[in-house]
Amino acid sequence: MVNISMKEVLLPNGETLVYREREGGEIKVLLIHGNMTSSKHWDLVLNNMDTKYKLFAVDLRGFGGSSYNNLIMSIKDFSDDVKLFVDEIGLKDFAVVGWSTGGAVAMQFAADYPGYCNKLVLLASESTRGYPFDGKINEIDEPRRFALHEEIKKDLIRTIPVQTAYDTNDTALLKLIWNAVIYTHNQPAPELYDEYVQDMRTQRNLAEVHHSNNTFNISRHHNGLVEGNGKVDLIKVPVLVLQGDRDMVILKEMTKELVEDLGEKAVYIELKDCGHSPLVDDLPQLLKAMTGFLEE
Repeated sequence: MVNISMKEVLLPNGETLVYREREGGEIKVLLIHGNMTSSKHWDLVLNNMDTKYKLFAVDLRGFGGSSYNNLIMSIKDFSDDVKLFVDEIGLKDFAVVGWSTGGAVAMQFAADYPGYCNKLVLLASESTRGYPFDGKINEIDEPRRFALHEEIKKDLIRTIPVQTAYDTNDTALLKLIWNAVIYTHNQPAPELYDEYVQDMRTQRNLAEVHHSNNTFNISRHHNGLVEGNGKVDLIKVPVLVLQGDRDMVILKEMTKELVEDLGEKAVYIELKDCGHSPLVDDLPQLLKAMTGFLEE
């Protein structure tokens, strides 16, 4: 087994981020998880990726073992934490792999802080134009796109049911949700799945992450809620866009937006017979695509 250490670092902004560090060679890679997960959910990659890679997997603020002293209200809040994190541990000249919401964090980081990362891998990533949040506050309402964080906190479709499942340890409901949209074919080994579910319950920022995704837009287009800021043009490193051909979370239209907005700097690879978690669906295919790009 490879050596994986759990560490933590106090950031200048008062937050403490927990991270996993896996021993390895000269190629440094930072792994950024998505919503309803943490660095724990990278364990299959941490255990199986070639040891020529030195891996770092961070718990974003409000996830896993990291603190949540101040509310996250934007993807930039997450990426600014990542900047402070890599400075504190002295990490330079590294690739970033961002999964789902982590893809948005990775893009924001690369745009705001040039010279840090050398490559981006966007795994089942939300669009450069964000991830719209449609919900409803009353049972009789038709779902509509929310604009405000306060509305999202009261949403009866995605926010309150999941938060209630977290609070009451309703593992059956959490697995039902994940089996419906994430693990639609393959599932993790039962013991590991139980660990993942308990890890999900460490999330303390569910409504804030929904709001951050809903308002994220680094494109040059209006996303139906906010105008894009064009920061996608500040990403100057090569980008690999990976999406499973049966991803039910990230729609193909979102990935199309992503590839279109990134332009010539992006290479797209479709992962065959994979959903939103290629780590579980086909880890060898995922690692082959990632390492092929990172070693170019």
